[in-house]
Amino acid sequence: MALAGTGAELSHVVPRPNKLAYDNNYLSIADNDFNFAKQFLPEVYEKEVERYGNRTISGFLRMVGAEMPMASDEVVWSEQGRIHVASNNCRIANVAAGQDRVTLFNDPAGNGDGLAATEQIKLYSEGDTVILAQGNKTVKARIIGFAGGGVTFDVAAYGHSKIESNAAGDAGFAGATDTKMFIYGSEYGKATNNDLQKSVDAPFTKFTNKPIILKGKYEISGSDTAQIGWVEVATEAGASGYLWYLKSESETRIRFEDKLEMAMIEAEKAVATSGLAGGATTGSEGLFAAVESRGLVYTNQDFGNANPAAGIQEFDNILQELDKQGAIEENMMFLDRATNLSIDKMLANQNSYGAGGTSYGVFDNSEDMALNLGFSGFRRGSYDFYKSDWKYLNDSTTRGLIADIEGIMVPAGTSTVYDQSLGKNISRPFLHIRYRASEADDRKMKSWITGSVGGNYTSALDVMTVNFLSERCLCVQAANNFVLLKKV
Repeated sequence: MALAGTGAELSHVVPRPNKLAYDNNYLSIADNDFNFAKQFLPEVYEKEVERYGNRTISGFLRMVGAEMPMASDEVVWSEQGRIHVASNNCRIANVAAGQDRVTLFNDPAGNGDGLAATEQIKLYSEGDTVILAQGNKTVKARIIGFAGGGVTFDVAAYGHSKIESNAAGDAGFAGATDTKMFIYGSEYGKATNNDLQKSVDAPFTKFTNKPIILKGKYEISGSDTAQIGWVEVATEAGASGYLWYLKSESETRIRFEDKLEMAMIEAEKAVATSGLAGGATTGSEGLFAAVESRGLVYTNQDFGNANPAAGIQEFDNILQELDKQGAIEENMMFLDRATNLSIDKMLANQNSYGAGGTSYGVFDNSEDMALNLGFSGFRRGSYDFYKSDWKYLNDSTTRGLIADIEGIMVPAGTSTVYDQSLGKNISRPFLHIRYRASEADDRKMKSWITGSVGGNYTSALDVMTVNFLSERCLCVQAANNFVLLKKV
């Protein structure tokens, strides 16, 4: 009697001259079909391996910033300019013996705080004594009148007949060269009144930022919530179990929290010519954008990686610029790995520097606390610095992929600004988050579950959807004290 079926299905029963074992003699384990050959318990590692370690990016803003609510679509603050009057961009021309004319020009940056010439002229009074400088040449003079009108005034030098002149005994200033100038005092004759002196208010600049709405979601079917795996999984939050969706939901939450931080760092406002301008999503000003616009930017700083002995000069150049700004004594440095190692090499070349040279004031004067948080400190001049690797700049799925940012220096402590909503001066951290909140809704970090799984019956759909939402923006106050290290 012939056996039913195809030859392929019964090939193993065809007589052979030799005894051979064929794959189809056994149930295949392909496609996870377990068989007789696998009746014995395999040696299974029950713990999932995190091949990329702790993958959390967030934490930077938690260290250096603060979070506080807001009840409007826009946060507005004013930053006071310098109390001393100076101009970074002016010209001088000789009018007659004993008289030179100063012409002010718009000051895009520097000691003039970017004021237009028409605003700078309001800060100078007849009788003010000023120091004018071209390179290393300086002249002291007195403002003697505003006969020129517009954005000009006349000065007379104390030690020279002419300032803009190369004649013997004259100051030797060139009229077409940028001249720097600042007021150091005033001088008036006897029995004069005070009418010539102007009332001067320190200039201020208004800054605004708007919150953006960020969303995230994790969804799983009802059937899959009941699936039990054979590998125990753990979340960054410490929970563990054999339900895979617990890990996936946790990772979605972590991914969303990371995006909250990265958005505050990277956010950018849409310019007027952008396709986003005037729409519902016009962006916000993040940390990098704020510092590039209003702060200090240094490019291609290797701090003496090739020559550690020369690296300290690069660092000192930054300190000299900080001196011109607010001179905040404590600063936190968040660096990529290469820059962090370069600074280590630079410090190792200096016999007097190291962890013992700093006060650790921002960490309650506890070196142990700083080290536990991954910081090492050092002192240079009158400044204390606490540096740490910043995972965001090292991770190959974030800025580490581009490697164009070497690090950022953030001043520690608070700044005083004028809050236009409150109508008074307030103290705020240099870097802080504002999030939308009211008695009706707190939008700092919302999460809710929809669907018909997990005890929630918000719809007939056999799924569990975990929803995330936040509405927030970053405030970078006194950005002139921040330092961004870039590669170009």
